[in-house]
Amino acid sequence: MKQSGFFDVEERLARLSGLGDQLEAFSRTVDFEAFRPDLDKALAYSDGSKGGRPPFDPVLMFKILVIQTLNNLSDERTEYLINDRLSFMRFLGLGLSDRVPDAKTVWLYQKRLTQAGAIDGLFNRFDATLRNAGYLPMSGQILDATLVAAPKQRNTNAEKADLRAGRIPEDWQDKPAKLSHKDRHARWTLKFTKAKRQDDGTMPSSDLAIPFFGYKSHVSIDRKYRFIRKWKTTHAAASDGARLREGLLDKTNTASSVWADTAYRSKANEDFMEKQGFVSKVHRKKPHLKPMPRHIQKSNAGKSVIRSRVEHVFADQKSQTGLFVRTVGISRATMRIGLANIVYNMRRLIFLERLNASA
Repeated sequence: MKQSGFFDVEERLARLSGLGDQLEAFSRTVDFEAFRPDLDKALAYSDGSKGGRPPFDPVLMFKILVIQTLNNLSDERTEYLINDRLSFMRFLGLGLSDRVPDAKTVWLYQKRLTQAGAIDGLFNRFDATLRNAGYLPMSGQILDATLVAAPKQRNTNAEKADLRAGRIPEDWQDKPAKLSHKDRHARWTLKFTKAKRQDDGTMPSSDLAIPFFGYKSHVSIDRKYRFIRKWKTTHAAASDGARLREGLLDKTNTASSVWADTAYRSKANEDFMEKQGFVSKVHRKKPHLKPMPRHIQKSNAGKSVIRSRVEHVFADQKSQTGLFVRTVGISRATMRIGLANIVYNMRRLIFLERLNASA
């Protein structure tokens, strides 16, 4: 068998480029060095004077998290595929003879970023990059939330009651190994979905309510470019509407209109938006035990055309990156969802730049 050489690798990489390597588009469009100041600050690596193996480059490790998020990979699978795929190695700037971070190193890197609360700074850093490139928040903003699944917990009713009250169950307190594997922040809720037509052609009288365990991702996107501008992570049972008053509205948007579904319609929210200078385009609710007035129905239909754009964001995240929380605790879930939001904005930037280039 012929031994592979340098030019064989280059030829294979050229073929990958011709087949449309999406990581090449990331390298061309995204300036990953812009994240270095925030990464260096969060990681606070020593100067190496005490000896030991030097850490991997922070930007290289951040790019590994991008790969992991893009492909919904575990740490072990990430290590394997970096060693296996030339496209991954090229994106990371690694040669065939270079040392590749193992799964434990990837886990520790993400843990340090999580403990430092770095995800907000990293998100804001890329948002500043978007603004500097001319993608200012424009034409108003759209709010919505989606459920993000997490590994289900098997707890007793007493344990569930303790967790809801913010207490650690007594049986867990002297079992650190068990406690480390118990998610005390995720919650159960009901996910409502439209009932499907039966085989005989009839429609069920009520929609379906499916038990769901995990977290909730709340976002605000700008209407013009559809970038995520503000976001927040909560447990799955948290109210959507109350989050509107917790930093989800972007005051830098060039327009004041705010679109959202009926979950965000409340007197508290309407008063808050009015005081903050926003114009509510939130859907109106159907009157109790009365038919929906025709003019409100027509108004809601017009708002839905605009509001539905935020649903495309969640559809993209779940279909393209398989958004799912593998970890335990809200801090790590926030890190996971924050990375998914950054990667979505990166993919959106690549799409818009390609659109502008072809115009």
